[in-house]
Amino acid sequence: MEWFTAPEYWTGRLVFQRALAGLYLVAFLTTALQFRALIGERGMLPVPRFVERVPFRRSPSLFHRHYSDRFFAVCAWAGCAVSAALLAGLDSLLPLWGGMLLWLVPWALYLSVVNVGQTWYSFGWESLLLEVGFLAVLLGNDEVAPPVVVLFLLRWVLFRVEFGAGLIKMRGDECWRKLTCLDHHHETQPMPGPLSWFFHRLPKPLHRIEVAANHVTQLVVPFLLFAPQPVATVAASLMIVTQLWLVLSGNFAWLNWITIVLALPAVAFPSAPPAVSDAPLWYVVVVLAVSALLLGLSHRPVRNMLSRRQVMNRSFDPLHLVNTYGAFGSVSRIRYEVVVEGTAAEVPRKDSGWREYEFRGKPGDPRRWPRQFAPYHLRLDWLMWFAALSPAYAGPWFGALVERLLEGDRDTLRLLRRSPFPADAPPRHIRARLFRYRYTTWRELRETGACWERTYVREFLPPTRLTGTTHRS
Repeated sequence: MEWFTAPEYWTGRLVFQRALAGLYLVAFLTTALQFRALIGERGMLPVPRFVERVPFRRSPSLFHRHYSDRFFAVCAWAGCAVSAALLAGLDSLLPLWGGMLLWLVPWALYLSVVNVGQTWYSFGWESLLLEVGFLAVLLGNDEVAPPVVVLFLLRWVLFRVEFGAGLIKMRGDECWRKLTCLDHHHETQPMPGPLSWFFHRLPKPLHRIEVAANHVTQLVVPFLLFAPQPVATVAASLMIVTQLWLVLSGNFAWLNWITIVLALPAVAFPSAPPAVSDAPLWYVVVVLAVSALLLGLSHRPVRNMLSRRQVMNRSFDPLHLVNTYGAFGSVSRIRYEVVVEGTAAEVPRKDSGWREYEFRGKPGDPRRWPRQFAPYHLRLDWLMWFAALSPAYAGPWFGALVERLLEGDRDTLRLLRRSPFPADAPPRHIRARLFRYRYTTWRELRETGACWERTYVREFLPPTRLTGTTHRS
């Protein structure tokens, strides 16, 4: 069945699978280290409450059948172990069916996590990892050459990621059409990286070139993925370079990295594939049947891309098999940050010795330079960015965060860079204030050593204390 496989993409599949296994490992590690405070039994949005009100058919998950923090931890660390095994190449040592089943394990485990993760797992790269991870099951292992139809589907996902993001920008904020969005984006993005300050200070004409190049990469280059080689390799390479540029400019979890991984199977690596036997009939039937299903499910993302009311990052089925993507359809012009503070004073006053909680990734102390965390995902820090945009984003969980800080909850404190209060002596009151942040100029940086300058805007949450249940004092 020579028509069914493409041996020349052997190396591309190998690199793709190992890189994807690495991203799975990061995703499961993020989950294992953060879940107790976020969605655990005493988390801000507990899984048990969620599964009580949402039926299995809407959010298929192992945790509908049973949930405990211990069971969840076992699943998360099992995901880490299987991902590490795939990264080491265990699937290539198994028979074809065994390799496929091994790839199915992290997909099923992570689907179970995402479907009960609520707002903490509502990011587009969660669905993207699941969609790509499901296709990896069909790619086979060393027993067969890569199936042509699955390679096509991987390019189809990459096309939707890039083209969808390009369309949402052109239809959204006018600054994308005027080529001025990067005058603001590096300063107002969710989580700046160590080089973001320097990107922001690039000359504005260079920002215009960056935006124009982004439009070309997202609106024109994706069509070249379906062209013959070497054109498809050039298109994929341009996307990889663009994504690496984005990696340098900010912290976007594994969004950029999984886009790079998606581009790898489209690259024609200059290596000779090993001799393999023909694909077994059962494998051909399974791949063609599932591929037909996925192509049929693609009509909704296509309709969304063509619609003037295009939406970003939407799943159209509970298994996250085919989704729609996009990012930054609008760009904030001003950066706001919620600063959380506590005091041990019995009566909270302005001069009560308020001390600030420091988060790992989001801006806080103006003198603290941003760090690189991606592809690791700091979920609380990202949601704090949304909270600063509008209190409505924080409604479901912010009160629980304050309550956990007032209790000195150790799992919650582990999500932070530093707490000004030890766990066994938590503050009596907590408040939150909204500040405007802006990058300092070159001169201010030299004089003060601070990369941020912040200005008080208003109260976000008045002083709050514990009296059985959290309430405003």
